[in-house]
Amino acid sequence: MSSEAGTNAAVVGAGRTPAVPRWVMLIAVWAILIAVPYWLPLLGGYTALAGRVLVFGLAAMGLNLLLGFTGVLSFGHAAYFGLGAYGAGLTLRYLAHSTPLAMLLGTLLGGLAGTLFGLLIVRRRGVYFAMCTIAFGQLWYYLAYSWNDFTGGFDGLRDFHREPIGLGGLTLDITDGGNRFYFFLLAVFALAVGLLGLLVRSPFGHTLRAIRENERRARFLAIPVERQIWLSFSISCFFTALAGTLYALLNNFADPLALHYSLSGYFVVMCVMGGMRTFWGPLVGATVFVVLQDYISSMTVNWMSFVGAIFVLVVLFFPRGLLGMRGRRGSA
Repeated sequence: MSSEAGTNAAVVGAGRTPAVPRWVMLIAVWAILIAVPYWLPLLGGYTALAGRVLVFGLAAMGLNLLLGFTGVLSFGHAAYFGLGAYGAGLTLRYLAHSTPLAMLLGTLLGGLAGTLFGLLIVRRRGVYFAMCTIAFGQLWYYLAYSWNDFTGGFDGLRDFHREPIGLGGLTLDITDGGNRFYFFLLAVFALAVGLLGLLVRSPFGHTLRAIRENERRARFLAIPVERQIWLSFSISCFFTALAGTLYALLNNFADPLALHYSLSGYFVVMCVMGGMRTFWGPLVGATVFVVLQDYISSMTVNWMSFVGAIFVLVVLFFPRGLLGMRGRRGSA
């Protein structure tokens, strides 16, 4: 009996596609990101495009903590992204010419707003949860849209710019927006992703997966479901708000569209396209989305139609996302 089971296991194992070791994938990802300023221009790209990929990739990975690892859908995460952008921009314009302070206050503004709002909706599920997040996000959108004297209204918040960062006796000049600024974005992205990776692989991350797979069983295991979902929502908002501050620094501009629910939909598309149950999937989805948007929009104003068609093809042929299918082949 045991020999038969061993034979069957050997047959199944022989049919598997060898999984790529995690450390190999990590080295490949970071090598590609670090070398971007050197190989991207050879393909006709530019460094600012890579910066947008990092910003939206971080926002999508923040959302994915809630969507992919907890199993809760939010269509309002653009609110915290936009609050982070406005928080950073308002700090630089009205409070102090300090990039670190702008990032800190912008992240706190978006993260704390999500933390407080999460307390109100943590017991909602499904479409009710998603609709509440949309409604809350639209409140901030219309506030930014109508408060012309403070936020600039529909024209957006202008007249601020990123400042050099003092590091003891050294100064990091990121005002030119070139390679130095890209590596600054990459450094912040690396710190945030490293922290997010620790959270996902911690006991807290395992409780989130348990809730995603079966909420009722998670309750039977004495997991405080509402509290864990609230913490997941709050942490997710902080990461998305941090991405929003980087967005403001990247563009030296913040506009109400950064708060609109349509951007929340884009974040969800990035997660689904790349693989929302994988850690790096949202970054892959953000890369595909941002590059397609930049390339196709240069040829036609109807770029979203083409992106939508590609998204439909991905959902039909790669239902677990571009990276999710890799994991499926490795475990089939």
